[in-house]
Amino acid sequence: MKKIYIVGAGFSGAVLARELAEKLGWYSVVIDSREHVAGNCHTEREESTGVMVHRYGPHIFHTSRDDVWEYVQKFGEFRSFVNRVKISIDKGVFSMPINLHTINQFYGTRMDPTEAEAFLKSIGDDSIETPANFEEQAMKFLGKELYEAFFKGYTKKQWGCDPTELPASILKRLPVRFNYDDNYYNSKHQGMPVNGYSDVISNILDHPLIEVRLGTKWNPKQAEEYDHVFYTGAIDEYFNHEEGRLGYRTVYWDRTEAAGDYQGNAVINYPGEDVPYTRIHEHKHFAPWESHEKTAVFTEYSKETVAGDIPYYPKRMESDMLIFEKYKERAENTPNVSFLGRLATYRYMDMHQVIGETLDYADQIIEAKNAGVALPTFSGI
Repeated sequence: MKKIYIVGAGFSGAVLARELAEKLGWYSVVIDSREHVAGNCHTEREESTGVMVHRYGPHIFHTSRDDVWEYVQKFGEFRSFVNRVKISIDKGVFSMPINLHTINQFYGTRMDPTEAEAFLKSIGDDSIETPANFEEQAMKFLGKELYEAFFKGYTKKQWGCDPTELPASILKRLPVRFNYDDNYYNSKHQGMPVNGYSDVISNILDHPLIEVRLGTKWNPKQAEEYDHVFYTGAIDEYFNHEEGRLGYRTVYWDRTEAAGDYQGNAVINYPGEDVPYTRIHEHKHFAPWESHEKTAVFTEYSKETVAGDIPYYPKRMESDMLIFEKYKERAENTPNVSFLGRLATYRYMDMHQVIGETLDYADQIIEAKNAGVALPTFSGI
């Protein structure tokens, strides 16, 4: 029996521990520096409102992988939830992503799908052949008015820089639909866990071959007792930032409490540069099957990550990727340690991507074990 040390009790660490326990009979000690499981997916029910709150920001589960959907449902009941994001600008409140209703409402028209597609093509900047940055990508496919109304200000606030400084790839799959579908995601499955994500992850970790230690910080000396370490934290933190800090944006919230219904929707975006926040979340709308007299409202702000902040969105600027390559090389030369998940691989991933990749990675570990070769250093890269 192998004895494994897993750093991080989020989806990456929990799913890996469960897979190694069930498929290989390996014993895992899973640690987390926080006093709860689930990492940034942590949910808890508020005493004052009774609302199930996503403590580190809203998480909506969606996936087109049947195996991932079936996997999470083994560990908790999921009910249907469709994320219908609204966006508030001076001109009114619109649906996002941009769809036929958004276009007709914005321009005061009654275009059909074919007309709207032709119209959007006519207002796009056709002088831009190959977009070199985020702004050019948006201008080419949306035109100036839609870009400035819905994306420019929001992008500046979210990323803390001018859109011309961001790569075009951020907006590679432009969110435009020429029908009235206002479902934010295109995924085959979409839902929300009835008892919250922390309950789901607790159930994943509930196995006789898994020991969970909360409030426990990573200490390299502890790992000497184990056959292998799987690390899901920030890779630059693992190496004590010796090659430099990787760039992240972080978010924080102002919480207010009110009676009744505050905004009538789970998420409303505010792209205006004159508005300091980016979004407002009303968490009771994430569980439409529940009824609450009070409501919990979270106004979201974005800022640059500094020491002590929780990293959320990897910036992946050119300078960041040069630093990451140095850490990647060091990781590949670090024996008996593997890196997986969003922070350790410096990529933004949704929950379904983390789970799917971890399931695939566990299969790679099994193949490596059977072949008698070293375990893969990284998941997904």
